[in-house]
Amino acid sequence: MNQTQLVLTALRDIPLIHPGDDLAAIILAGLARAELTLQDRDVLVIAQKIVSKAEGRLVHWRDLTPSPQAFELAALTGKHPGHVQAILNDSRSIVRAAHGVLITEQRAGWICANTGVDHSNVDGESDDCLALLPEDADGSARRLRQQLKEATGADIAIVINDTHGRAWRMGAVGVAIGVAGIKPVTDLRGHPDLFGMTLRSSEVGTADEIASAASLLMGQTDEGRPIVHLRGVPFLAGEGRAAEMVRPAQLDLFR
Repeated sequence: MNQTQLVLTALRDIPLIHPGDDLAAIILAGLARAELTLQDRDVLVIAQKIVSKAEGRLVHWRDLTPSPQAFELAALTGKHPGHVQAILNDSRSIVRAAHGVLITEQRAGWICANTGVDHSNVDGESDDCLALLPEDADGSARRLRQQLKEATGADIAIVINDTHGRAWRMGAVGVAIGVAGIKPVTDLRGHPDLFGMTLRSSEVGTADEIASAASLLMGQTDEGRPIVHLRGVPFLAGEGRAAEMVRPAQLDLFR
């Protein structure tokens, strides 16, 4: 892998996504508008929000009955009890809670704010509609990859990204929560550096780096660019799972 150029293209005029929409067809139409033809080893980064919406992973918090724990956490964090209940319903555990902050372990294992439950860019007609993370983002990525391969013949990689904060740095960044056709972590241990020294602890979060690069074009507000095509990405092809990037609890000093 000695690429020296990486080209990213945000697909334009992607429509608002609704439950049941065919994301593969929408991606193919976006590629055609951009005059792009998929090639082997291309990467497509798909925003989690449109995957969740297409899969119907939506909930109205006013329809939920808050539990005593939800009321307790709502009083502590300042969030609405119904919103907190939506978070609890998709969580394994509570990691940290304070005013304005609720860090959880989401059902897929992600440590993130509010279990990834979000109300931005979900529904312009309802202020209580929330998007949950996909039930199985790796499975979603695999299905999209297979559908696009059947349509184009190209052997590509798919990364589904979300925006997460970090325990030790300010500012949220794009991270991978679903992958297909790519090894999410590149193990460089045993490789030499410029001076022949053997690397002993270098493991690169390749899928996260791809997700973060695409996020620069996707934006976070009203850009409307949830799909990014990348060409020239250095990555190891193969079947991987996004969960491989989760640091085991016994090695996580921030939990």
